[in-house]
Amino acid sequence: MRSLDIGSTGMMAQQTNVDVISNNIANMSTTGFKRQNVAFMDLIYQNIQRPGASSSDVGTIMPSGIQLGLGTRVGGVYRQHQQGALEITDNPFDLAITGDGFFQIELPDGETAYTRDGTFGINQDGELVTQQGYIVNPSITVPADATDVTINQTGEVFAKIEGQVALTNVGQLQLANFVNPTGLDAIGDNLFIESEASGAPTTGTPSEDSFGAIRQGALENSNVDVVEEITNLIEAQRSYEMNSKVISTSDEMLGTITQLR
Repeated sequence: MRSLDIGSTGMMAQQTNVDVISNNIANMSTTGFKRQNVAFMDLIYQNIQRPGASSSDVGTIMPSGIQLGLGTRVGGVYRQHQQGALEITDNPFDLAITGDGFFQIELPDGETAYTRDGTFGINQDGELVTQQGYIVNPSITVPADATDVTINQTGEVFAKIEGQVALTNVGQLQLANFVNPTGLDAIGDNLFIESEASGAPTTGTPSEDSFGAIRQGALENSNVDVVEEITNLIEAQRSYEMNSKVISTSDEMLGTITQLR
């Protein structure tokens, strides 16, 4: 019976759906996290009678035919890049992007990664770094005698030097953007790397062209809506149960056949 295999494909697809939903819920407090959703596709069809086939010698055509589907599968898992709510921290090195764009991070192997997580600090050399100690690119170095740091919406970094009246410009932040940010390859630690699907990055100054603005002393929260995720979880559970019911019903039907005398 085809229904045994069809029901199993539905259960496996919904298991993946539950996995994605659970990851969204687990990261509801992760800074800069973007929720994911699952897209499903139907499987190949078995043609008993093809639509449009001739049904008689006089050329009559079958209007629909008989096509039996063989189940479903996960077609893709898409990341939703809608803006998350901002949380005010008043930490001068916490930065949020309001709009499009990613911070550029230099990994230890020299490769550039991208993130929406602006939880930054300074290392022993005064360089602006991530929580893992990776340097923000372009490199920003805060002087050791600086008493305060100001970062404006366009990404200019100013330091207040002890004994000086005027602020000193110590660097300029740049953002990166992609034609298809959904195609970025997630590597963990709130970091992404470029892929063929994302396309090459375009870099520019914050608040200019299509790039978002920098907000100092704030962080972007996850864009996960926990109420929506719980609703999706219940829906996935019900779908899983219905597919398991298909399998148990098919098994009972097969049992009835084997008991025929």
